[in-house]
Amino acid sequence: MSTELEDRVLAYLATVSKAKNRDVATAIGAAKHEVDAAINALAKEDKVEFLYLGTSYVALKGTSEGR
Repeated sequence: MSTELEDRVLAYLATVSKAKNRDVATAIGAAKHEVDAAINALAKEDKVEFLYLGTSYVALKGTSEGR
């Protein structure tokens, strides 16, 4: 079950193609360490995926560029 923070992360990621964790935290007004934990939980639930394009990004599962 998603938490309110996880829901906010998913809602933000739906508006962008990819984002860095710190950018997600800034955009939704949450602490980066809390966003890191939420994103890790969402990745375990297979709702988001990590992208490594010279640096790491996160995106909604199945929506990353180049697919």
